[in-house]
This record gives sequence, structure tokens and C-alpha cells, in this order.
Amino acid sequence: MKDPRTYVKCSVSNCSYWGEENVCKAEQILIEIDKHASAKYSEEYGSELGEHKDRAVNSSATCCLTFKPKTS
Repeated sequence: MKDPRTYVKCSVSNCSYWGEENVCKAEQILIEIDKHASAKYSEEYGSELGEHKDRAVNSSATCCLTFKPKTS
């Protein structure tokens, strides 16, 4: 049976969810548009998105709030 999971590629190797071949290992991924990300989330790890919809013009207007720095 094929794994139904969607694979997300990420090149941020200092994230605790970063895996081999640049595959994100997070159970869930939270992505927000930049204008909301800085205003709504004071932590480096966003846990819930809430009920709203936004539109991004291009990928540079978005950010991954799932990022959690690796602890060394």
C-alpha cells in the first residue's frame, strides 16, 4: 500500500524536523503569509492556524511557522 503522506521539501537544515534528502519530518506543517506571521506568533513554533484565509502573490510572501531550531 502506498504511503498517503505528502512529502514537503525543505532546505533549512538547522530545523529539528529536517530530514535526509531535504524532506520535512513534521507531523503537521503550518504555513502563513508573512504579514500575519510576524504579528500573530511570538514563538518560533506555531501550533494552530485558526480559521482564516489569505492569498499570497508568490512563495516569497509565505513562511513556514513549523520551523523549530535543532538543539545541539
